[in-house]
Amino acid sequence: MTGCVFCDIVAGERPASIVYRDGSCTAFMDIQPVNPGHTLVVPNEHAASLAELDPEAGEQMFQLAQRIAQALRDSGIRCEGVNLMLADGAAAGQEVPHVHLHILPRYRGDGFGFRRGPGYSQRPSRSDLDERAAQIRGPLDEREG
Repeated sequence: MTGCVFCDIVAGERPASIVYRDGSCTAFMDIQPVNPGHTLVVPNEHAASLAELDPEAGEQMFQLAQRIAQALRDSGIRCEGVNLMLADGAAAGQEVPHVHLHILPRYRGDGFGFRRGPGYSQRPSRSDLDERAAQIRGPLDEREG
């Protein structure tokens, strides 16, 4: 896709510190890392959102993320744990409109964390959870049926 920074990286038209590349995915270092070793995995074919992502490419992305997470632990880079993060849409924090999976090496006291919304301490009732589940099931059933 024209103008997509990640497509340009995959095509070799922009500099990147490549960790891994194959026919379906490319992994490279994030230029603004949360911690040293912060790696991005992208599908080689452009997909702006999860809805557009080919399921096989998504499978390959997560398999590669699993391998890179272990490589981080074995690399000597400080890594006591790993977070995988994928933001889908601007409201979720997606800054580049090309699906990408963050592999974040973590260690105690690294200063990174997740904030929870103001209603987090209020657990919903089972009936509320059942209602939300039904709302989600509806579109799933429509797509599969």
